[in-house]
Amino acid sequence: MTLASQLIQYLFTGLTLGSIYALVALGFTMIYNATGIINLAQGEFVMLGGLIMVFCTMILKLPLFLGFVLTIIGVTLVGILFERLAIHPLKNASLITLIMITLAGSILFRGVAMFLWGKDPYALPPFSGSRPVHFLGATIQLQIFWILAITLLAVLGIGFFFNRTLAGKAMIACAFNPLAAGLVGINVRRMVLFSFGLSAGVGAIAGAIITPITLMEYDRGPLLGLKGFAAAVLGGLGSGVGSIVAGFIIGILESMGAGLISSGYKDAIALVVLLMILWVKPSGLFGSAEESELKKF
Repeated sequence: MTLASQLIQYLFTGLTLGSIYALVALGFTMIYNATGIINLAQGEFVMLGGLIMVFCTMILKLPLFLGFVLTIIGVTLVGILFERLAIHPLKNASLITLIMITLAGSILFRGVAMFLWGKDPYALPPFSGSRPVHFLGATIQLQIFWILAITLLAVLGIGFFFNRTLAGKAMIACAFNPLAAGLVGINVRRMVLFSFGLSAGVGAIAGAIITPITLMEYDRGPLLGLKGFAAAVLGGLGSGVGSIVAGFIIGILESMGAGLISSGYKDAIALVVLLMILWVKPSGLFGSAEESELKKF
């Protein structure tokens, strides 16, 4: 394999990883904009998406599309229940208390997943067969195209929701100024509920589409959450566009670093890049020094 074909191989691998990191980062961004909370359970939504997808399609033998839809609905309900039972009752809790509750939720979700699925990793067949495509000397799995296409549709759908629907605009209003949004009749608590449900659904999409390439197990969530959080901060915490761009940046750099340097440094690359960028620009790539909490998608 020539160097050019290797670089193409690493690029597609990076785009695949970047798609997942971008979706996880979007989940962080939506909850942060609505509540100011860093949801440390976001990675567990991805893990649940992968495992529930396996259960629906491999155990229940449901059609792929139906299993995919049920997975998104199921994990979205988990996010909604989590907000209603753990976040909503604490009306005057401090921000650090709420963040610690999300950490407790992360531990709880992992424990429940270990009880239900055990410690063994689970595989999921590719969505459209396992025969790869050869492109300029690189071998590309068809699942990669599914990941890229579904990620694009998810991002476009989220953008449409925030920019073209009443509920989405209400969530943006709450992100900018919750007090003013409440004064004009927007139910801020309901928008918080929507943000948890929507972020959980986005996490479910990421988990369902990545499982055919990387096995899914009960403890996969924290690392995925860490990479997604790195992307969210790198892009400018609160910026949806920044989260997407930074997710792809981290994915490509991670893939190139693992292929050209050593796979042993793969998981450290995201943190090294994050520290370097924040040392130069603490507000992130798409943040501003004047307004570090950029509240827009």
